[in-house]
Amino acid sequence: MSNIVMISGSSNTGSRLYGLMEVVSNHLKELGHAVEWIEVAELPAEDLIRANWNSTAIKEALQVVAAADAVVIASPVYKSAYTGVLKTFLDLIPQKGLENKVMLPLFIGGSLAHLLSIDYALKPVLSSLGATHILQGVYAVDLWVEKQEGGGFSLSEELAERLQRACEQLHRVL
Repeated sequence: MSNIVMISGSSNTGSRLYGLMEVVSNHLKELGHAVEWIEVAELPAEDLIRANWNSTAIKEALQVVAAADAVVIASPVYKSAYTGVLKTFLDLIPQKGLENKVMLPLFIGGSLAHLLSIDYALKPVLSSLGATHILQGVYAVDLWVEKQEGGGFSLSEELAERLQRACEQLHRVL
């Protein structure tokens, strides 16, 4: 069906954010979509910080974004916004690099106090990159995602249902 890229703005692969991302990735695959991940923290740090447009890793990541029909932007909330790791990558996306792509934000934070961080911190940046179809997204609280012994995550029933609805909405739009 469609190509979807999931961009992780987490600097920690053990982050509860990955619980959300795994559920979304699995739902989208079940719906017939091809899903690819970009873990920004795994890209060469110096290339990100110095905006090295000639970096092979950066070029490849940007090509994945360019080829995608939809982009899932995922980040933990730090200081009422998405991470600096994610910001360095977003800064490398060309001015209209998100044009004609459906966007699904996924944020996780320590409390509901940052519920509007998607609307106030992320959506304006996505719009400046040409995104015009930004779905409501899903904000989760850390307590709703439990790390399992031996790896993996367990999500609250309500969060799992919200993520499934978000995936179904993305699927319908595509």
